[in-house]
Amino acid sequence: QVQLVESGGGLVQAGGSLRLSCLASGRTSSIYGMGWFRQAPGKEREFVAVIRRSSGSPYYIDSVKGRFTISRDNAKNTVYLQMNSLKPEDTAVYYCAADKTARSSTSYYSNQYGMDYWGTGTLVTVSS
Repeated sequence: QVQLVESGGGLVQAGGSLRLSCLASGRTSSIYGMGWFRQAPGKEREFVAVIRRSSGSPYYIDSVKGRFTISRDNAKNTVYLQMNSLKPEDTAVYYCAADKTARSSTSYYSNQYGMDYWGTGTLVTVSS
């Protein structure tokens, strides 16, 4: 089993920045991909960014490209999401997720139904 704990959410003004962290514990060696998803009020949960545990380029939803950066520190079992130029529409609960399946392309980890483990989420609120 793998446990995921997010941190770093909060209230920020539009144009500001936040960095989310996701600490993984347990059988972390079983993880092949990790990512961030978000759910805005009244909306379905959507993919934001994913990264492979080993190598390869990250993959992003178009609306965050150029503003968000996902990175990993395998020694710390932590994945980060640096969010810059935040907009009110980025307001959501952000969830960290991990996949224990080896997939041929990083983009395949954008499917939330393929993720095996989930954190409880951290709230990001962007005020206008």
